[in-house]
Amino acid sequence: LHMKDSDVVIMCTGSQGEPTSILGRLSRGTHRVFDVKNGDTIVLSSHPIPGNEENVYGTINRLLERGANVIYEAIAPVHVSGHASQEEMKLLLHLTQPEYFIPIHGELRQLKQHARLARQIGIPEENIAVILNGQRVELSHGGMRMAEKVPASYVYVDGSWVGDVRDAVMHDRELLSEEGLMIVNLTMDKYTDRPKKEPDFITRGFIAQQDGNELMTGLKARVMSVADRANGHLQQDVEQAVSNYLYRETRRKPMVLVNIIKS
Repeated sequence: LHMKDSDVVIMCTGSQGEPTSILGRLSRGTHRVFDVKNGDTIVLSSHPIPGNEENVYGTINRLLERGANVIYEAIAPVHVSGHASQEEMKLLLHLTQPEYFIPIHGELRQLKQHARLARQIGIPEENIAVILNGQRVELSHGGMRMAEKVPASYVYVDGSWVGDVRDAVMHDRELLSEEGLMIVNLTMDKYTDRPKKEPDFITRGFIAQQDGNELMTGLKARVMSVADRANGHLQQDVEQAVSNYLYRETRRKPMVLVNIIKS
């Protein structure tokens, strides 16, 4: 830039610790044009969005490691909300003088309060609509009215599939991520309907098999006991028995899949 460092101010992206943002790349020393030098001052005029704390503070730590002086909300009053205050909302309504008013962006409590502000500055009640997702509003020379609702539920994107992910699939994925998976392979004699050998177990995300030998020994005995008393609902009975046993012993509820092999 051919300027003294003390004369340069750079405004850039990355206030939420985004890895590919300019600030994120500066913190890693991977930006192609600029770099952070010892003694530079960096101000994050932002508040970490819930869930972004790890990224934000990771960026701050990397900048500090590179010798920068980092100023952020926790140590200095450098942040103000990106959302308008009530008086700012009223000012905008005064300036624009809308004939109809439909507040958007926020929870219902916030939409209701925004509508209350509109009434305070003189917009008629009948020209204000607080609506939720899917609610259609028709505007015509005769005024504003509520129309038929349209479907507006969540649409999940899963790879190349759009909207085909069912709630049951999401529930299974949540269970797998939190509790893990237990697969029970049980071989039954097709003539006697009794176990031919002890069951095999495969676990994923639940417990390492070498760490759960005692648990698995007790589980095998429980499965064999249920299999010996099979009464036509073997798969469901084994699944329930395994789930109950694991919860009693570990206070965890992994997904249990039972595979019955007849031979």
